[in-house]
Amino acid sequence: MYVTQFTTSRTNLNESVSHIIVTCQDHAQVPSRGRGRDLSPRGTQVTDVCILQKSATAVAYCKRGNGNLRVNGRPLELVEPRVLQYKLQEPLLLLGKERFSGVDIRVRVNGGGHVAQIYAIRQAISKALVSYYQKYVDEASKKEIKDILIQYDRTLLVADPRRCEPKKFGGPGARARYQKSYR
Repeated sequence: MYVTQFTTSRTNLNESVSHIIVTCQDHAQVPSRGRGRDLSPRGTQVTDVCILQKSATAVAYCKRGNGNLRVNGRPLELVEPRVLQYKLQEPLLLLGKERFSGVDIRVRVNGGGHVAQIYAIRQAISKALVSYYQKYVDEASKKEIKDILIQYDRTLLVADPRRCEPKKFGGPGARARYQKSYR
C-alpha cells in the first residue's frame, strides 16, 4: 500500500484520516470475499477466491503457469478421502485439461469436515478459474466456462448459504424447547 499524502491537523483530524484511507484504497486492491482480487503489483497475473462451505474455508490462488493443481501443498490426486476424489475432478473433467494447462491453482483449505472441505475445494477451483479467465483472458471464454459449470452443477459456482443456527436459552438446541408439564 502507498500513502500519497499524510497530513494531520488538530482542527480537522477526522477529515485528514479519511483522506489517508481514500488514498490507500486508490493504490491497493481492496479485497472482497468470494470474488477474485488482483494480487499482482508487478504485472504477474494472479487472482484469489475465498469460499466458505459450512465451517470449511478454502482459498484458491490462480496464476499463469503450466497446469499444477495443489491442495495444501499436495497434488489434487492425493487429497483424502479417496471416495470423494471424483467430486474434486469434476471441474477438470467438465472443462478439459486444456483450460487448466495455462494456469497454476494453489488451494489452502482448513476447518470443517472432509465432505465440506471437498466441496469448498471444488468450488474454489471453479471460481478461481472463472475469475482468472474474466481478468486475463476474455469475457467470451469466461462466459462459456461459467455456462458449462452451471449447467452441470450450480454449486460449483454458487455458494451454499446455510449455516448452523446458534443455540438459544430455554432448550437443548436452536429450536427445540425443554419439555413442560401443566400438572
